Amino acid sequence: QVQLVESGGGSVLAGGSLRLSCAASGDTYNSNCIQWFRQAPGKEREGVGAIYTGDGSTYYAELAKGRFTISQDTAKKTVYLQMNSLKPEDTAMYYCAAAPEECGTDLDYRYWGQGTQVTVSS
Repeated sequence: QVQLVESGGGSVLAGGSLRLSCAASGDTYNSNCIQWFRQAPGKEREGVGAIYTGDGSTYYAELAKGRFTISQDTAKKTVYLQMNSLKPEDTAMYYCAAAPEECGTDLDYRYWGQGTQVTVSS
């Protein structure tokens, strides 16, 4: 089992940066796909990008390419989402979720954090 806690959200001006953290606890950090999702009010949840904790491979949605970077610190069991050049449309609640398998489609994200709010103003 994996417990996830996000942090690092806040309010920034457009063009600014934030780094979100997803701290994992439990015995099974390795061999998980940890995905960042976001959900804005009135919109569907969307994937931002993911990392496979087993080897650090990363995957990005189109919305994230060129601006967002996912990384991990295996010693701290923490996954990071570095967000640069933020836009007002990036405003959302950001969640991390874990699936006990390699990254791919239609994964069973059975473990979720509580979310951290990101607000970008123009």
